[in-house]
Amino acid sequence: MAKFLLRRFILLILTMIVVSVAVFLIVESSPGNVAKNILGAFITPEQEQSFLKQMGLDQPAATRYLYWLFGSDITASRKVGMALRKISTSKGFEEWWAVGQDGRMVRWDIAGDDLIAFTRRDDGTVTRHPDNGRWKSRGDGTAVFWGVDRQNHAVLWEKGSDRKVWTFVVGTGWMETSGGPLAYIPLKKGFLRGDPGVSLRTGRPVGKSLFVRLRNSLVLASIAFVIVMPLALLLGIIAGLKEGSFKDRFLSVTGMMFSVVPEFATGIFLILIFATWLQVVPGSTVFGEKAPWERPDMLILPVLTLTLIELGYVLRITRASMAEVMRSAYIRTAFLKGLPYRKVVFGHAVRNALIAPITVIMLHVNWLMGGIVIVEVVFGYPGLGQYLLDSALYKDINALEAGTMVMVLVAVGTQLAADVIYTFLNPRIRYT
Repeated sequence: MAKFLLRRFILLILTMIVVSVAVFLIVESSPGNVAKNILGAFITPEQEQSFLKQMGLDQPAATRYLYWLFGSDITASRKVGMALRKISTSKGFEEWWAVGQDGRMVRWDIAGDDLIAFTRRDDGTVTRHPDNGRWKSRGDGTAVFWGVDRQNHAVLWEKGSDRKVWTFVVGTGWMETSGGPLAYIPLKKGFLRGDPGVSLRTGRPVGKSLFVRLRNSLVLASIAFVIVMPLALLLGIIAGLKEGSFKDRFLSVTGMMFSVVPEFATGIFLILIFATWLQVVPGSTVFGEKAPWERPDMLILPVLTLTLIELGYVLRITRASMAEVMRSAYIRTAFLKGLPYRKVVFGHAVRNALIAPITVIMLHVNWLMGGIVIVEVVFGYPGLGQYLLDSALYKDINALEAGTMVMVLVAVGTQLAADVIYTFLNPRIRYT
């Protein structure tokens, strides 16, 4: 078992690398303009170039992928000549600072020809003062400085530069300033160190947004899973034991009806009945800052939609597996030996009949986590599926990569759990 787990762990690492490269290449080759997707179709070429530089999207694709994976702070630290540190403020914002030899953290801004240093004290207050002594002369007579700005970039300033830079400020719009940096390196620790970067679409850290969306999807998927799987297995076993009877035909036909109806049709149908006609539950899920469990009434229709879709499929798989096991030779032998019906069914038949449904159930955990995007869109549910869809539409590579890695972890993890469960259902199964 130890060797098996080690092989699965190595497979997980290789899968994540291959998938991350594939997603990156697909996004790179897909049509669309990131700047126009995010900021609108009427931005000027200067505004577009300014946005691409500030986001680091003007750098080679290989460099951007390595920065996403391993982080950019090490490269930026070498250019700045100081250690870089990421902190969280009392208000929950993440900030990057350069750490001087005296241990004080500092960032910079430029005002005309003057370099302004912002030094952070131990109590969190910030002081500002001129810091022109850091300019370094180049052979062509100009002076430059690599430092950390107040937008979490490592930047290269040029003294006396009249370079125009466009900055998009939420609530204000585009602001033009002079003395813009010559080069930008957006600072991040990298996915391997738990920092997938900032969302290009929202400007928020991907890690925090992804955690909230993953939590919401886990709540929705877990409730549906807890309801539908035991019920589907029970009904499937009943149908398999009564093969050819009225119960079997009724459950099979009903299950097939639920499983073939598309998710959006089922969701809209339920909204029309329970939200519009009967008006007993809300037809959309608007949580705001609340967690999903704080408004359980909003979860009823999404959970019911998922339950009806999954119920029929798992029920039919369980029914077919149970019926096949009941026709097997060792079951007939058990009956011929005079064993009680209940003992034959629950002691021998059920355990073997559950192997196929367990495989399907574990595969459907992946669907419940990432494939419920249609259900989430229909009900406006802020889950991981809708987050990945929005990120794909905007070519938000940081959010897409991080979300995909989470789905790979779920996919491989559930299959590993299924393999372990097999050993309990069938003692003959062993992994070496």
